[in-house]
Amino acid sequence: MTTTALGSPPAGDVQGSATSRAPRRWVPKRVLVTRSAAELPHGRRILQRVEAAGVEDIQLLPGDRLPPLRGEDERATYALAKQTLAVVVAPPSKRRPQPIPPSADWRVDLAEGCPAHCQYCYLAGSLGGPPITRVYANLEEVLDGVAPLVGAGTVTSVSDGRRAEGTTFETSCYTDPLALEHVTGSLSRAISHVGTTDFGGPVQMRFTTKFDDVEPLLDLPHHGRTRVRLSVNALGVQRFEGGTARMPERVGALRRLALAGYPVGLTVAPIMPVEGWREQYGALLDDVAAATRDVPGLDLTTELITHRFTPRSKEVLQGWYPRSALEMDEDARRQKRGRYGAVKHVYPAPLMAEMRTWFERALAERLPAARLLYWT
Repeated sequence: MTTTALGSPPAGDVQGSATSRAPRRWVPKRVLVTRSAAELPHGRRILQRVEAAGVEDIQLLPGDRLPPLRGEDERATYALAKQTLAVVVAPPSKRRPQPIPPSADWRVDLAEGCPAHCQYCYLAGSLGGPPITRVYANLEEVLDGVAPLVGAGTVTSVSDGRRAEGTTFETSCYTDPLALEHVTGSLSRAISHVGTTDFGGPVQMRFTTKFDDVEPLLDLPHHGRTRVRLSVNALGVQRFEGGTARMPERVGALRRLALAGYPVGLTVAPIMPVEGWREQYGALLDDVAAATRDVPGLDLTTELITHRFTPRSKEVLQGWYPRSALEMDEDARRQKRGRYGAVKHVYPAPLMAEMRTWFERALAERLPAARLLYWT
């Protein structure tokens, strides 16, 4: 491993299945560390982890600004960004409390950006600049923001069906925290913090992942206060999810987490009416049912999210993945406007109703113990 100042060249199958596979892990090729991040205890811990992971290009920056990152074209810039991890300090604007309907009462961001290569990426168009993954070195400061919000939720806390979850905190709005855990340790520290802190009221931390490296989480003192949801989909959709764990590995990870006492969930997203979608999604639900059938005290939820895109996200995604076969035809969609007038292209109402009816019936038949939290 060679640590350099900016500008200086460096010196140098699911467990339990028939075929056991190593978990999917992402290791960056380049790590940028801002000066303030390197001075913090968690920043130094991250440095130790990336060194142990074998990263050779680690650059300690002289200040707190990241250097410009540009390739020959948009696709090349994207590739460089996806190979880069930046260790930074989350500014107050990133720590400002924000509700996150319909998932949770509040956002708590451990990082921003994701190393996966999903051709429908929901972050496209919502994050400025190249998609560098930024992890926050001031983790203690981020987690200290949880306690003042307990009891003040306005989303799930006031929901008749979800009030029992307590005040909920979503940590995967702008990242996949498990994808980064190998090189940060941030998720384990957050789970332990929420699991062992007396908040004076019920709380639940939540995150969604497409990765299966859950072993570091299994023995943590979570005390049932973190719900881990596996993002799952039909096999016909997984071809759009580059760099992620395969679906059987995700289902196996769900089982191991449930056996370790975690509340678990399925985030079925983005739902797409691919050819044979009923059979494909039915087989997925059957696999989950088989994997969780003998789990004592199973606490399983489902969240159903259909595919949608914005004009900006379509433009960005087509620059990142110019040969993608992902359907983004505005003429085949209807427009839906958000609270601030932003346009999203969603499926036509009859198709949405057909898919929703099928999923609600299939869940009732195949996973009767699962609670459906929402459809969108």
